[in-house]
Amino acid sequence: MSDEVKKDEPTKKTKEENKIDDKSSADFIWGVGRRKSSVARVRIKPGSGKIIINNKDYKIFFPRLDHQNTVTMPLVDTGTRKDYDIWIKVNGGGITGQSGAARLGIARAILKAGNNDEEMSKNLKENEHLTRDGRMKERKKYGRHGARRGFQFSKR
Repeated sequence: MSDEVKKDEPTKKTKEENKIDDKSSADFIWGVGRRKSSVARVRIKPGSGKIIINNKDYKIFFPRLDHQNTVTMPLVDTGTRKDYDIWIKVNGGGITGQSGAARLGIARAILKAGNNDEEMSKNLKENEHLTRDGRMKERKKYGRHGARRGFQFSKR
């Protein structure tokens, strides 16, 4: 009986447990995006328009303007740039693949959040934000230097 937790006592949580509780909240809408070998897990919630990628502002995480624009494209095209707060966890691949994965994840989450609004869905599809780029790195083959390059030919 002494090992059991009393129902009247509030349980104390560490900071890590509180962070997990915040993430598992039912208020968020989830979307997953992939490109090359990158995977982005996106959570959106109605808010002021901030975008956080791996606990950094997206402008710090992606210093190049074209990568920043890639991430915000679905928001700009649907006119929801300042409507949602977005948290993204991205891993794998390089920065171009990560920005493309984040774009697809945001587009999928916005589509869920819009309750399948036909105009929003049409807009995202026309601008190809819902299309997964399936190009991957080709694997190295046996007996070759790389995926396709063979050995140097020697006539003598």
